[in-house]
Amino acid sequence: MDVIVLDELDRQLAHALQVDGRAAFSRIAAVLGTSDRTIARRYGRLRQSGALRVVGLAHAAALGHVDWLVRMRCTPDVAVPVGTALARRADTSWVTILSGGTEISCITRTRTQAAEGDLLLQKLPRTPRVTAVTAHCILRLTAGTKGWPGRTAALSSDQVDALSPDAAEEHPVPREPVVPTAADNSLLTALAADGRAGYPALAAATGWSETTVRRRLDELRRSNVMYFNVEIEPALFGYRAEASLWLTVAPASLTTVAEAVATHPQIGYAAAVTGSANVTASVICRDLGDLYDYLAVDIGALPGVVRAETAPVVRRLKAAGTVLAE
Repeated sequence: MDVIVLDELDRQLAHALQVDGRAAFSRIAAVLGTSDRTIARRYGRLRQSGALRVVGLAHAAALGHVDWLVRMRCTPDVAVPVGTALARRADTSWVTILSGGTEISCITRTRTQAAEGDLLLQKLPRTPRVTAVTAHCILRLTAGTKGWPGRTAALSSDQVDALSPDAAEEHPVPREPVVPTAADNSLLTALAADGRAGYPALAAATGWSETTVRRRLDELRRSNVMYFNVEIEPALFGYRAEASLWLTVAPASLTTVAEAVATHPQIGYAAAVTGSANVTASVICRDLGDLYDYLAVDIGALPGVVRAETAPVVRRLKAAGTVLAE
């Protein structure tokens, strides 16, 4: 496989897809001042190499589902096989090995809190070498629905405005709220595999007409049922120190801290969760020195943070992938 090196146009394309994951190549090309074929060729190269992927994901709350952050402490010899078993599941995403192989983290989705929340841990792989398991209900997602735009930004504010989904319509009109149904499952499953799948492919996957697919996708997006996430390999941008961060925050400061952390360019994902560590985040820095500075300066300056725990990411076994819609 060729070694991927990003130039300025690649970076602009990545940022454009973070603004609108399904923006037409012709629209991106017009904003970037190049040709459709050039943009299509650049995207194909990045997609095939695994450097970039666009996925369409449904918000858990919109479906009446619940997302849980699961932490499993284990002996290093079982981290990969247990993590791989988790990655195979359709209801798990963001499976990572942490702390030198002594911990696994993932997000798993249950259809309801009452029916499945209590049984969540029974679904996980069992082995005596998994020494501890905790599950934290994700209460509010504050960052992570656009990929990682903080440090990958390459467009001007005018270019971002021109590429925003609403800018594609001459006369946008308000839409009525949409309630997703089981019939949407095939569409959401296809978009989870490839957020830029064409309308003919989506029509084949759903059995609907292209017109129906186009209309339904527009309804789901505008009702905030789903969003498009851009997965990018941080190392391509020179960022090689990734870590999971858990903050214990005084209740009175929870909203302030969760929202503040979401604005930091080092953050790829952030959420408020249940448990003693009630804010979790994914931190991406250039190196360990930058990670130290971020923790000491940025996190250290936040009032209400009682405790901070970090765990370096050793290996990512699965990124986005939750597709439950029924």
